[in-house]
Amino acid sequence: MADVKYDVLGIGNALFDVLVRTDEAFLAKHGMTKGSMSLIDEARAAAIYKDMGPATEVSGGSAANTIVGIGSLGARAAYVGKVKDDQIGKLYVHDIRAAGVAFNTPAAKDGPATGCSYILVTDDGERTMNTYLGAAQDLSPADIDPAEIASAGIVYLEGYLWDPKNAKDAFVKAAKIAHDARRKVALTLSDSFCVDRYRDEFLSLMRGGTVDIVFANESELHSLYMTSDFDTALKQLRNDVNLGVVTRSEKGCMVVSSEDAVAAPAFPVDKVVDTTGAGDLFAAGFLYGLARNLAYKQCGELGALAAAEVIQHIGARPLVSLKELAGQRGLTV
Repeated sequence: MADVKYDVLGIGNALFDVLVRTDEAFLAKHGMTKGSMSLIDEARAAAIYKDMGPATEVSGGSAANTIVGIGSLGARAAYVGKVKDDQIGKLYVHDIRAAGVAFNTPAAKDGPATGCSYILVTDDGERTMNTYLGAAQDLSPADIDPAEIASAGIVYLEGYLWDPKNAKDAFVKAAKIAHDARRKVALTLSDSFCVDRYRDEFLSLMRGGTVDIVFANESELHSLYMTSDFDTALKQLRNDVNLGVVTRSEKGCMVVSSEDAVAAPAFPVDKVVDTTGAGDLFAAGFLYGLARNLAYKQCGELGALAAAEVIQHIGARPLVSLKELAGQRGLTV
C-alpha cells in the first residue's frame, strides 16, 4: 500500500454560497420547500438573487465544507471539484487553498459559470438551498487523478454528486481507485430529497460495497428506508454498510456497525443561528477521528463539537481553529 499523503480527500460540487436571512413569506412566494435543497437553472437563480436582501457570500459546497473542517482540525486534506476560470471561480480556489486544503482540479475555460447555492436562513436557523450547479456539473472522470485518490486514507463523496451524469461517473471511478488501493470510501446522503431521487442507487452503492461508510441525518435515514420508525431504519442501515453514522440534532448521533452501536451526545449551544453546514462539519470531526483511529464515541464527540461551532454563526465553514477549540474542550486531536 502506498504511503498516505492525505488523511481525507473529498469530491463534491464546488459551489459559492450566497446566504441571506429571510422569512417564511419569502419561501412561500418563491415556492420553496423549507429545509430542502432544490436544483435550479440560471434564470431562476437570477430571479431569486434579484429578490434577496443583503447577502453574505462565501465559498461553499458540502464536501468542500467538510474538507475545510478537517483541515481546521489539523489533518492533511484535499478536495476535487469543478469551477470555471471566472471571478467567482478564482475566489473559490483562493479560499479553499487558504484554508490549507490541496486543490488541483483544473478550472473550466468555457461552459457555464461557477456554481452558486442561494441559501435562505429563517429565524429558527433552518436553511433552504437553491442550487445552480453551473461548472460543478461538468466534473468528469478526467478530473479524477488516480495517484491523488490512491494516496488518500479516506475518500469522501457527497450524495449531491449523484445528480450530474459526469460527476456520477467520476464518483464511481474514484471509489474503484480507492478500493484498489485498499482505502476507505465514505458517502454522505446529503439531503432527504436527494435520497428520494436516488434511493435504489444509493442502496445499491451500499450493499454492493462501493461505499464503506455512510453519513445521514434522521430525515435522510427515514427517506432511505421509507419508514418513520428510527430503530427499524437504523437496523437496516447496520445490515447494509460497514459503518453508519446518523446525526440527530440535539440528540447527538448514533454510530452503527455489524459489531456495535454507539451513541455520542450533541454539544450544547447558546443559540442556533444558521444550520447550514451542520452535517458537513459533523462529518469533518468524525472523519478526522477515524483518520486518527479514535474510538467511535470520540469521533462523534469531535463531530458534535465542529457542528456546534458552525451553527452559531452565518456560513458553513468554521470561524475559529477547530483544533484549538477541541483542545480547549479536552477532546483528543
